[in-house]
Amino acid sequence: MAKKNSSIEEQVEDWCKQQLANTKYFTKTESINPEIEEALRKAPSKKGGSGTNFPDIKCFIETSEMRRIPVMIEVKGTKGDFVKTDIYNVENKKKNGEPNYTNISKYAVNGAIHYAHAILNYTESYKEVVAIGVNGYNQNGKTEYEIGVYYLSKDNLFMPKRVGDFDDLSFLFPDRVEQFVKKLDELELTEKELENKKLELEDDIERKLKALNQKMHDEQRIDVKMRVQLVAGLIMAGLGVQGKVAPLRIEDLKGESGSKSNDGRVVMNKIDDYLIDRGLPIEKKEIVLNELSKVFVHSKLNTVVNGESTIHTLYKDVKQDILPFLTGELHNIDFTGRLFNVLNEWVDVPDGDKNDVVLTPRYVTQLMAKLCKVDMNSFVWDFATGSAGFLISAMHLMIEDANKRLNGKAKDDKIIKIKMEQLLGIERLIDIYLLAVLNMILMKDGSANIIHGDSLIEFEGNYEQGSHKGEPFPANVFLLNPPYSADGKGFVFVERALNMMNHGGRAAVLIWESAGSGLGLPYTANILKNNTLIASIKMSDIFCGKASAQTAIYVFEVGKPHESDSIVKFIDFSEDGYSRQNRKKSSQSVNLRDTDHAEERYEEVVKLVNAKGSVDGILNFLKGRYIEDRITLEGNDWTYGQHQKIESIPTEEDFRKVVRDYLAWRVSEVIKQEGGNGLGK
Repeated sequence: MAKKNSSIEEQVEDWCKQQLANTKYFTKTESINPEIEEALRKAPSKKGGSGTNFPDIKCFIETSEMRRIPVMIEVKGTKGDFVKTDIYNVENKKKNGEPNYTNISKYAVNGAIHYAHAILNYTESYKEVVAIGVNGYNQNGKTEYEIGVYYLSKDNLFMPKRVGDFDDLSFLFPDRVEQFVKKLDELELTEKELENKKLELEDDIERKLKALNQKMHDEQRIDVKMRVQLVAGLIMAGLGVQGKVAPLRIEDLKGESGSKSNDGRVVMNKIDDYLIDRGLPIEKKEIVLNELSKVFVHSKLNTVVNGESTIHTLYKDVKQDILPFLTGELHNIDFTGRLFNVLNEWVDVPDGDKNDVVLTPRYVTQLMAKLCKVDMNSFVWDFATGSAGFLISAMHLMIEDANKRLNGKAKDDKIIKIKMEQLLGIERLIDIYLLAVLNMILMKDGSANIIHGDSLIEFEGNYEQGSHKGEPFPANVFLLNPPYSADGKGFVFVERALNMMNHGGRAAVLIWESAGSGLGLPYTANILKNNTLIASIKMSDIFCGKASAQTAIYVFEVGKPHESDSIVKFIDFSEDGYSRQNRKKSSQSVNLRDTDHAEERYEEVVKLVNAKGSVDGILNFLKGRYIEDRITLEGNDWTYGQHQKIESIPTEEDFRKVVRDYLAWRVSEVIKQEGGNGLGK
């Protein structure tokens, strides 16, 4: 007699194979094709080890247009072994972001999704996979079957989307494939799913970058000043261009000592090919190659120890842990901004210098772009662009607007125009400039308008590359987090940029709050002559552990002089709903946590600043922290604290509280005098 909970996995697997009898399928020991089998071999096994992954059944579905989608099927045969989910999706990760191999190995759907991720992460040819979990068990003399069908793609950020309800596998039959694929194409991430996935990806990215940085620090002893160029170059070499430039393979790095064949030269040749195909202007390509050659050609990283160069060792980690994040659509993730901040954790510099290189978090760049009402017709520039985080957030909003308002070819043409013509950034520091170029390449814009130079003395307001070279850039949005060590705590950049804007629009500047109380003079006073201060937003400690400056966002209407009776909106946003800490080895989900409606609070700020009339119906979280007031034209009274009304006349309740506190203190003193500390002696 069979045990009550004995598995019927073999019976369930036979049931699946019988249904697929007229479809070409592959068993767990058969090879579906070399590329997929190699991916299944390279990926961690479903128990977390280094062994090969063995899906129970593998096959392809193929449309009339030759679209081939791999299908991974995992089978279980015990009641309760179908799927494990959390509140959002299939639960293949622990709370700390690490893979949950217990779930992956135990549950049918979880295992199938694990195999799908292996294909997406470790192949070049496949951008989408169908994952199917099938479980069966005997109940009341009858076999019950459970089928879970999920679709994963790089364009949907690797997030499993449940396809629908199915009683069998007939949807895989050749005559039903077209209908099934149509259903796949209708699946889209909701805004909430997209945001949750972005946060998860950012957490994963940061965790992997921290581990890589730790290794470069502890094992390779690589100077922190070289790490940015080193990782950026290895990423460029490893990305490749489909159909044109093959990604750098680990086996291409052979540890040769020849001046033209050493590992550094091999990497540089790949980078050169990559940049040419990405369409970088020749002058920009030369800047990038000259800077990267300092690391890959003119350093000791080519030295071979135990048959392997340092470049080889690091590239194995980059290829396995970093590149999989960069092969799909990043959807507004400032990857290189995170890279820069992580790789500079060991830099020991004074706070003034440190502030100059700490890059703005994504949720703040998004806020500022929204405060400037960015849409598909915006032309956005940044005079200290850093890793291009502001431009990426703006580009995301611009494309989102185009998707809502346009269709077909008009939409596609507009998105190309947005990426190639409507974004411009200038960055003086060469290592950060490299990251900005890489970031915009990853966003598929060609980085045509990322300029290396000093925006205060070398930039005249024109396109400097691309088809519009020499023509004025028609900026109507200015976004900036300036170097606070510059004149006027950075307001010198603001005055220069706003004076070049002949098309109106808005500007949002993240800067030392005290720059608005006099330290930004004379620039703040000059700015008011041609621009209106709309809002002053006192920010929370957004650079927790990285910089000590108390910051504020100042928002301007460009091209309209500030009048003495103009109303300014002052907002105390020092409590923004996030809890922060600065654990060097912890991920974003630990260091930055939404503990009090942060998302809703940020949206409330946008609504308050952009509201044209009464804000009574908007104020919720910021009640008591919002003031409307006038400023002088002297440029030294822009901070929230300077306009905060403090009640100076004590109330009766204030008096009662003082008396209560005094009496409580007096009684405690009497007790102490009579009985020492209140303990018997």
